[in-house]
Amino acid sequence: MREQFVADVNDYRKYALLRLLGRAGLRLGVCWMLAPDDDSGLGNNVAFLDQPKQALHDPELHAVLGKVRETPRGQRLQALESSGILSEATFFNEAVPAALFERQLWFGRAGTALGNTDLIFFDPDNGIEVRATPKGRKNSPKYVYRDELAASYAAGHSLLLYQHFPMKPRNAFIGEIAADLAKIAPNAEIWAIRTPHVVFMLAIQPRHHAALGSAAHHVRETVDPKFLHAQLIAPANP
Repeated sequence: MREQFVADVNDYRKYALLRLLGRAGLRLGVCWMLAPDDDSGLGNNVAFLDQPKQALHDPELHAVLGKVRETPRGQRLQALESSGILSEATFFNEAVPAALFERQLWFGRAGTALGNTDLIFFDPDNGIEVRATPKGRKNSPKYVYRDELAASYAAGHSLLLYQHFPMKPRNAFIGEIAADLAKIAPNAEIWAIRTPHVVFMLAIQPRHHAALGSAAHHVRETVDPKFLHAQLIAPANP
């Protein structure tokens, strides 16, 4: 993620989902996967903060993001972390390096920082790795890699992954990512939580099925699907 996107409309949905899944009572770890800001002008989609109708999805969060929007760039992420809107979460906010060896060291530090959490949210700029960008290449900080997800799952964490939609049919793409996760996360219950531009993929550890699966079902049954549309892709193994 890039700090220029903190408090925009996609982030509103992101934080709302984290708060809803937090009802499971599990310990949340947030790996921001920071990449440098750019001059694209992206990240200014904040008109929803002036729309009372949008506040209905999560009034407390909406109010906090209105304050974060007024915070100078460079301080917004810290303002969000310290706001308490993701109460009890553990954050890892080191920028992701491009060089392979430095990336390996970075991931080790992330694992240590988030080692006592149950659910780790990985927030890369784009999503899961693509073949054109191997780890260690220039744009690799924009992706989380399969071996990193597999290591985190093997360490006992459930996984939540930010994934931007590419230019391909969305249902088929979600199926591809779910198939990847099924290999990475054996016996996981897998969910896709869609928004207009991104999907959040959730892989639930067997030991978290009862609590986190219930929270995901709550999202599906109670949240406006135009805001967060939750779909169970692969049920837990009996």
